[in-house]
Amino acid sequence: MAGFDPTMLAKMGVNVSTFGDMNAFGDPNWYQAFNNPGFYNNTHKVLRATVREFVEAEIMPNVHEWDEAGVIPQEVYQKIGSLGLLPMTVGRPWPKEFAGECPLGYEPDYFHELILYDELSRTGSGGFLWGLAGGLVIGLPPVLKWAQPDVKKRVVPDVLKANKVICLAITEPTAGSDVANLKATAVKEGDHYIVNGEKKWITNGIFADFFTVAVRTGSAKDGMKGLSLLLVEKTMPGVKTRKMKCSGVWSSGTTYITFEDVKVPVGNLIGKENQGFKMIMNNFNHERFAICCMTNRFSRVCLEESLKFANKRKTFGKALVQHDVIRWKLAEMARHVEATHAWLENVTYQLQTMHHMEATMKLGGSTALLKVQCTKVFEYCAREAAQIFGGLSYTRGGQGEKVERLNREVRAMAVPGGSEEIMLDLGIRQSKKIAEMAQKIIGQNPQLQAKL
Repeated sequence: MAGFDPTMLAKMGVNVSTFGDMNAFGDPNWYQAFNNPGFYNNTHKVLRATVREFVEAEIMPNVHEWDEAGVIPQEVYQKIGSLGLLPMTVGRPWPKEFAGECPLGYEPDYFHELILYDELSRTGSGGFLWGLAGGLVIGLPPVLKWAQPDVKKRVVPDVLKANKVICLAITEPTAGSDVANLKATAVKEGDHYIVNGEKKWITNGIFADFFTVAVRTGSAKDGMKGLSLLLVEKTMPGVKTRKMKCSGVWSSGTTYITFEDVKVPVGNLIGKENQGFKMIMNNFNHERFAICCMTNRFSRVCLEESLKFANKRKTFGKALVQHDVIRWKLAEMARHVEATHAWLENVTYQLQTMHHMEATMKLGGSTALLKVQCTKVFEYCAREAAQIFGGLSYTRGGQGEKVERLNREVRAMAVPGGSEEIMLDLGIRQSKKIAEMAQKIIGQNPQLQAKL
């Protein structure tokens, strides 16, 4: 059909609608003249174009320099905020009480959020994405949902405009995925909590004005039932931060935080005392969804960069792509990326159409397993891309810039938000629990079996 006139093809009912550079597998297939799977309308297409234009003009030329410097100018995030995009990242519904009516002219859904992360992730920079999502996306929702009204009013509007920065401080030197065994304490004394403890690997911590902190308000033996969330402010005496040197995501500000006799007003308690574990768990599905969106585009970046390079680089008298083994590598990467994107769209659809309580109950296992799928595919694609690029994948900057950087950042996606081992176990346990609930319902109501 290459010789056919596109107008004639369109009249025949052939889809000729394209978006982007049209590198094979370089974008989701509905960008490349495949039929829309039914999830996307014109608002999604307009958003896609808006974000891509912004990324190409404002981020792509600068992201390597920001990564090397270890910081992203805050005005970059403020520009994203000025486009009306930041409130889209904190879940549904649009927080109009603090952000006003959506300036885009519609109520964004989870597919808008998927497109936003997907397009931003074309930068191939975990540092840039963690700079955005590692704080706002996971640190603000607990405040937005459960903080006192005066705290919300003081914190949320400025964070949604990127005038202030917030982060989530849960992980400690001795407790990460094992949230129930956190040791940082908050002892109530009159109208304040006295906070002591340490937090480690906290994304955005060095830049943050506010910290959503998991603390122990009960005894150690209370486990998960003794945890609370507090909003700690950087200006409070006793808060100390230092930037950690990590192998990747340099510009996202990974931080070690020390709290030493920090006096936090009781009004900064988020939700109810000793109910923090439930809020932490409630936040995880959305966090993992965001990680999945970013990670699979990172895999796609590895694939696209490899394909472009393989068509240009010559060895033994012919282009790399003409070697069977290179085409095999590209095909393996493509089948992994495309299958994972289909799963991601399915989970996005469930998030969009389920009641929030239903999604929290049913999607924990699916989202956990999807996260493992995404990070394992990313690890595979980063390795194969490095093999195709050779020495260029071992050199910072230049042709292999994205592949070199993404190779360093695989673990930054695989460990945060729940390590692969924990996610695999959670996925099976949660899915088993849902199946048992369904079986119990059928046992009590046999007439429902046919419908199920």
